[in-house]
Amino acid sequence: MLNASQFDVEVFASGREFLEALQVRRPDCVLLDYQMPGLNGRDVQRQLSSAQIRVPVIVVTAHEQPRLRQQCLADGAVAYLAKPLHRARLVSAIDDAIRLGGEPT
Repeated sequence: MLNASQFDVEVFASGREFLEALQVRRPDCVLLDYQMPGLNGRDVQRQLSSAQIRVPVIVVTAHEQPRLRQQCLADGAVAYLAKPLHRARLVSAIDDAIRLGGEPT
C-alpha cells in the first residue's frame, strides 16, 4: 500500500532491528506497530526519545484503547491509528507527519 503511494519503505522484523538500522539511515517518518516481538511500539518511542532522535512516529495498533492512545501521544507520537488501516487516512497521516516534522496533528 505504501509503495503504491510512492513512499520509499523499509521494513524491519523487530524494534531492535529498526533501532540498529538508525546508525546507517534516518527515515523521514516511522510507522510503528504497537505489538512487536521484543520491544513494543512505546519501548521504541522511548528509546528514540532517550537517544534524542527526532523523527515523526505514527503508532499503529490492532486494539483501539483510549489510554494507550494518550500514552503514545504523550510519548511523542504524531498519530495513533487503529487497524484496519484505511489507505487515505494512513497516507494523510504520513504526509502530515513529514510536512510538520514530527509535531502532533
